[in-house]
Amino acid sequence: MKRLFFIALAALVAATSLPAAEPSVIARWQSDRTQVFDASEVSLPELQWIARAVVVFADSPNDPMFRQQMDLLLAEIDRLVERDVMLITDTDPAARNSVRLDLRPRGYALTVVGKDGRVLQRKPEPWSVRELTGSIDRTLLRQQEIEDRRGANIR
Repeated sequence: MKRLFFIALAALVAATSLPAAEPSVIARWQSDRTQVFDASEVSLPELQWIARAVVVFADSPNDPMFRQQMDLLLAEIDRLVERDVMLITDTDPAARNSVRLDLRPRGYALTVVGKDGRVLQRKPEPWSVRELTGSIDRTLLRQQEIEDRRGANIR
């Protein structure tokens, strides 16, 4: 009986000392859609049908084009939130994470990935939020989302 008690006690101590599971990237994004994720945290397939990815690549966080692009995006982040955009950055080409391997940028690049997982745009220089949202809004999926929201507001 004592032996069973100590086994149960050891199991209880082991279970309570396990670290809490970190929330998934999707859960973290859904709780705060204005945050910027590092590409090492993200896998593009897990975003499919949930979020559009805007990935800003550079060979250094000090790249002037990278800094300009991030300033442009963060200044109008609410317009990106409306379109289910997850901002992702990658300024370490040596890291060879899955996002970089999938999208294969060279130097500075802005890449937009649709909810369906297809690359919508690749830009070698900074792009305004107006241009970016215009490109997203022209996709069939985004047009359907707009129609669905209109229909929900009418009912």
